[in-house]
Amino acid sequence: MLTLPAEWEPHEATLIALPHAHTDWFIYLDEILDSYEVFVKTIADFEPVIGLCQNTQEANKRFHHPNITWVKADYNDTWIRDYGPIDCKSDEGIKAYDFIFNAWGGKFQSSADNKINQFLYSKKILNGTLESVDFVLEGGSIESNGDGVLLTTSKCLLNQNRNAGFTKMQIEKKLKELFGLKEIWWLENGYLQGDDTDGHIDTLARFINKNSIAYVQCEDKNDSHYEQLKKMEEELKALHVNLIPLPLPDPVYFNNERLSATYANFVFVNNGLIVPTYNQPKDAIALKRLQKALPHLHVKGVDASIFIRQHGSLHCACMHRIKR
Repeated sequence: MLTLPAEWEPHEATLIALPHAHTDWFIYLDEILDSYEVFVKTIADFEPVIGLCQNTQEANKRFHHPNITWVKADYNDTWIRDYGPIDCKSDEGIKAYDFIFNAWGGKFQSSADNKINQFLYSKKILNGTLESVDFVLEGGSIESNGDGVLLTTSKCLLNQNRNAGFTKMQIEKKLKELFGLKEIWWLENGYLQGDDTDGHIDTLARFINKNSIAYVQCEDKNDSHYEQLKKMEEELKALHVNLIPLPLPDPVYFNNERLSATYANFVFVNNGLIVPTYNQPKDAIALKRLQKALPHLHVKGVDASIFIRQHGSLHCACMHRIKR
């Protein structure tokens, strides 16, 4: 029997891919490395981290922590949530899927990213079984409640820039077979300005337990997001689950562009939850609501203001490994 674990299930480790001079971060590399230092060390306080980098000696010096292991690797992008291995439980134990990654519909170069999982397993950096799947899928585009329900968005999974020619029915069949799903819940609405993933679910609505979803709520009728997020909220209410609204952060701009700031891009770690923050009063509201909903976890905020300059946040920047 196959199941797609929920992200709050026990982790073996978390993967990250460090920004370097040959990525789009090169313009403000020091700033993002400072932000990564806080983020990666926060994860490492809860569980082991396996970090991909260009220079292990430099990484060890800057990010010194007993719970971090650095690995020299070649990769195009730092958003490892979308090209890292996706763990699945089977009767034989846990195996990982290696899906095709086409950089969110061919928007960027992804040839090295597409080889990283085979590299990690062939070099025994990661242990277990890796199965290649001839299907485009990003980790940030799917949410599991660990009990056979998958939450996703039509805008992303049905986009012809991913699996052209596949119908919705064929995609449902494929995902149900791969992950042992009972149901797939499709959201038709919801977007964030500055997002270049075509509507990843991990920026909009997330399971926090089997029957509860935390989601982005916009209460300002003058905000460009209001109509779409209100429609998404109505869709979520129709699912008859517990709902925890998270405020839409006040607008964050860089180079006159509004960035995709969201509190929904949080990261589950062993005994904790790491939440992106943006140096504004709404940070405290989001943290308080998540702490109240998850009293058994240590909820910590990490400044993601620099992360979102490249249209991703904390959850996008890491990939969990389910405990073997």
